[in-house]
Order: sequence, then C-alpha cells, then structure tokens
Amino acid sequence: MVNFKKDYYQTLGVGRNATDDDIKKAYRQLALKYHPDRNPGNKEAEESFKEASEAYEVLRDPQKRRLYDQYGHEGLKDSGFTGFADFSDIFGAFGDIFEDLFGFRDFRTRRPGPATGSDRRYDLEIDFLDAALGTEVTIEVPRTGNCRQCGGSGQRPGTQKIPCPQCGGRGAITQTHGFLRISTTCPRCRGAGEFIAEPCSACQGQGRVAEKKKLLVKIPPGVDNDTHLIMSGEGEAGMLGGPPGDLYIVIHVRPHELFRREGNDLILRLPISFTQAALGDRLNIPTLNGEREFTIPPGTQPGEVIRLRGEGIPALKGYGRGDLRVEVQVAIPRTLSDKQRELLTELARDEAPERTFRPAAEKESPGILQKVWQTIKGYM
Repeated sequence: MVNFKKDYYQTLGVGRNATDDDIKKAYRQLALKYHPDRNPGNKEAEESFKEASEAYEVLRDPQKRRLYDQYGHEGLKDSGFTGFADFSDIFGAFGDIFEDLFGFRDFRTRRPGPATGSDRRYDLEIDFLDAALGTEVTIEVPRTGNCRQCGGSGQRPGTQKIPCPQCGGRGAITQTHGFLRISTTCPRCRGAGEFIAEPCSACQGQGRVAEKKKLLVKIPPGVDNDTHLIMSGEGEAGMLGGPPGDLYIVIHVRPHELFRREGNDLILRLPISFTQAALGDRLNIPTLNGEREFTIPPGTQPGEVIRLRGEGIPALKGYGRGDLRVEVQVAIPRTLSDKQRELLTELARDEAPERTFRPAAEKESPGILQKVWQTIKGYM
C-alpha cells in the first residue's frame, strides 16, 4: 500500500497564502500540543509531532516552499531535504521555538565536536615604496596554538578521559518542569560526556597555549591603505581537533615625502623656476624605478600637469600600471640680485606693449628671455 504524505498546509492548519508568522504560530501550537514529553508513550502524538515539524521545516524556507507549491512532495527530492531522523534533529533545528515556548532551550544534547579556531587581525605598517613595488616582511603574531605536550587533547599524556561524574557520561542534565522533562547541557563537561581526570600540566587541561609565531608575509605590488591580506590557517587553534582560523593582515601605508597616490596614479609636485617654465629645460625626476630624464616644454604654465604613461602604481588585481602625473609649480624668487632685477626690469619694459592684445607671434622676444635665462640660471 502506498503511503501518501499529508498536505503540509493541512498538517499545520493554515492556508496556502499563510504568512511566515502564521506558519510559525501554527507550528508553536502543535509543538506544544504534541510534544513527546507531554505525551509519554503516545505513538500517535509522536507521529503528529514529527509531521508538524517536517511541514514547518519545508514551509518556513522560501526555496523549499516554492518547490513544494509547484511540484508537491516530488519537488523536494532534489532539495536535499529528507525529513528528520529523530527528535534530536527536530530540537536541534528549532531550538529557538522551544526556547520561546518553555523559557529555556529544549533539546536532546549533542556532544560538541571539533570547532574551527577564531580568526585574528594583525595591523602592518609599511613604507610607501614597499606598498607600490611589493616586498616581504617577517612578523611575529601572538595567538593560541595546540599544546605540544598533549597534542591539543588537554589531558596528561598516557591517561584517558573518564565519564563525567555529574551527568554520568550523558552530556546532559534532565530536569522536570510540570509535564515536561527538559534536557540541558551538563555544566561540568559542557556536553562532552567525558571528564579530564588528569589535566595536562603544560596547558592545564585547555589543550591550547599562548604562543608567538613568526610568519613571512609576501606583500604584492599595488597594496594600499586598508588592503586585507589573508593567511589561511594562521589564526587561533581549533577546539577538539578542529582546524585553525585565518589571519587577516590589514595594511597601513606610511606617507612619502615626494609622492602621493590617487588610485593607481602617482602624483609628483615639481617646483621649477620662471626661466625653466618659460624656456623649457631637461632635468632628472624621481620615479618608482629610479631617476629618469624629464623634459619641461617651453611655455609651461603654473599648475600644468604632464602625464608619464605607465610610471604609476601596478594594478593589485589585474594587469598594467597607473601613470605618473607631474604637477608643475613655478617658484617665484622672494629676493633678487641687482643683476636679476636689472634683467627683469628690462624684460618688463620689453613686455609693456603686451598689456594690450597682440597676436602671439608678435609677443615673442627670444633675445631678452635668453638673457634672463643665462643670468638667473647661474644663481640656481
């Protein structure tokens, strides 16, 4: 005989348009009514409790509910849901429901298993050029590691754990509250059911000890402030044989005396003289890869930006580099020699007609500019 499952909406007593709150409220009522501790030995009540729990598990999940609404029970076969094996699965899945109902968590205690260790954060300050070009840095990280003497077990080598004397090895303490028998985690063994009779002398039974570990950190080119580097497995040690956590390294970049950064572009402020701006010049400027010759075109204006392609910061995630943007700043001398003043005065007289507009070709006076350049350059 084929065993057809009941309609989940009918099981909970709600309509197909029921809201999440309606579904949760209906299940709470049925869970209280058919709870196995309220109906000891009643197989029908136990079956109703399981059916209500299965219906709630499907209808509370939007994806499972959508599959069920479209295809019925057949649609759930590929969802990974196979129902609940026993009451422990139900109490573990809906612990919040029973906590609301009874004022404390109602579950059949599962013994704790291996747990992943916590992640750690390490703040690392590096120089500007190291961030741009990449480097390797050795750091020392304080953390907890597995005790070498006991291998993380917490017990003295050569000894065995014994059943917890408070719970008799069950991992839980049962309390009676009216018609309910509530199992809570044993405070002595914390649900493990076992007790370390002879703790390890090195870690006092904790299985972990404080340590400092030296690590070589490879800084990739292009990192910036608040870049996070992850070193897997270099965090806190796990519990009960669980894997360690990860180490998150947060980068902080010291400012540079010459460069500043905008995205992957480098900004360099270059002070030049009036004559260099007017006549042009060639000089060496710093870059990430050392000095290089740089040409100032004649007639360069204050604040003008000259871009050198591909001389900036390497892209951290991808290919290519930014640019080096040279911001020209024309420095005006605060004091002049008599000769400089004489030449500039002559230049001013020569430029006097330019106070009214003339074509650019008529404004040129290479002779006097050349004199100014030759004289002032000797004082630079």
